Amino acid sequence: MSGTSETRDPARVGPADVAIAAEALRDVVHRTPVLDSTALSALARGRVVLKCENLQRAGSFKIRGAYLRMSRLTQAEKDAGVIAASAGNHAQGVALAARLLGIRATVFMPEGAALPKIAATKEYGAAVRLVGATIDGALRAAKEQASAEGAVLIHPYDHPDVVAGQGTVGLEVLEQVPDVRTVLVPVGGGGLAAGITAALSDHPQVQVVGVQAAGAAAWPGSLAAGHPISLTAMSTMADGIAVGRPGDVPFAILRAGGVPIHTVTEEHLSRALLHLAERSKVLVEPAGAAGVAALLAGVEVATPAVVVLSGGNIDPLLLLRVVRHGLASAGRYLQMRIRLDDRPGTLASLLAELAVSGGNVMHVSHLRTGVDLAVDEVEIDVQVETRGPAHCAEVRERLRDAGYRVMEG
Repeated sequence: MSGTSETRDPARVGPADVAIAAEALRDVVHRTPVLDSTALSALARGRVVLKCENLQRAGSFKIRGAYLRMSRLTQAEKDAGVIAASAGNHAQGVALAARLLGIRATVFMPEGAALPKIAATKEYGAAVRLVGATIDGALRAAKEQASAEGAVLIHPYDHPDVVAGQGTVGLEVLEQVPDVRTVLVPVGGGGLAAGITAALSDHPQVQVVGVQAAGAAAWPGSLAAGHPISLTAMSTMADGIAVGRPGDVPFAILRAGGVPIHTVTEEHLSRALLHLAERSKVLVEPAGAAGVAALLAGVEVATPAVVVLSGGNIDPLLLLRVVRHGLASAGRYLQMRIRLDDRPGTLASLLAELAVSGGNVMHVSHLRTGVDLAVDEVEIDVQVETRGPAHCAEVRERLRDAGYRVMEG
């Protein structure tokens, strides 16, 4: 691939292109580690390995494609500066690549982008502009600005150089797990999955499998239609893969490669994040946990399987909410409404009963007025931390046996 900013035929992105990209990135990116997962291996009935791109420079795989694309610009293009759009990971990748290459960078980010991602992008030296509610809105603004300034737009996924750079993840997978049969990859715009597909295209025994959040699933409908289709709305905690339209370059590669795309729910995403933190001691963002979410959702794969953990840039506040959601999804939180006589000592007795049951009370609230409450009744909303679904059932049954009127929360 020559060093120009023009989009080339996506059919030209193949193993040789990815190999050349790997040489260009040799001293730039980390060869991220792989970790065996005993728990996921038991679930998949075969070896499952985690490819930890969450430990990559700038916290995700994005530095690979961003640096390769920017390193191939002409000197005049570098002097003009670059513009990008991202919810966070590509922003940091572009900002870091720009610093390494001595290029001025401006990054458009959605107004709701996570504050730590905004701060990190600025710390790498890029100027940040907050525009629009989604990455698609930020991308439109970035394209307009690039056109007005004569700057080069560094697209997050829709360029052959970006795809080739991301594909170096696939080469590392082959080196680290030579007998790999399946590679599970989070999918947003499709650059990472397309790059890995290109890298492995001469290894027909390996199946690349894409995973997308059900609340932002543009790929299944697009593949069925035979061309990229835009979503009218998206809603998912996985902002890293919340992309409303597949990229043209990745779409051509994934469609030609017959890559299947599975979707996962918010519940499975939060459970996956919690599973990784508890069982593998790995911290990832919701998008990065999509492949694990697919396994937890029951997607069957040939093993050995490698799950790409695409990024670890998670807002601590989102992490707190997601962990709570994951605990609830896994049956570790019990939410109940309980009717009590409104007299001294009844709440203390209830809490004592919960303590004996082994439940840890996390939150209690009172409701003393309601159309279905008697004047001498109070309704208690209580959230209890438990050891799992079976323990939840035991706690409810114990309270009912003790005469408490228990309703689901």
